[in-house]
Amino acid sequence: MVLWWIGNIVLLVVVLPVVIFLLNRVLAALERVRGATDRILAGGVELVGELKGVPEALATTDATVKEVSVGAVRYAGSVAKLLG
Repeated sequence: MVLWWIGNIVLLVVVLPVVIFLLNRVLAALERVRGATDRILAGGVELVGELKGVPEALATTDATVKEVSVGAVRYAGSVAKLLG
């Protein structure tokens, strides 16, 4: 029975403070991660507003690519005639 009380005292004096210390470190890291995720979410919400013009820009890019491809095909045909 005496050993049981000694074990309980050791648990309270040594192990419990170590567990509390480690728990505090884990909780502090968790709060830093939570803060970072909140900032990331706020940045993502701001970016959504910037993406509204993307479909129009893609349509313009598609039209430009088609124009360039037509010119490239004509140029390749002319070069083929000169080399052939």
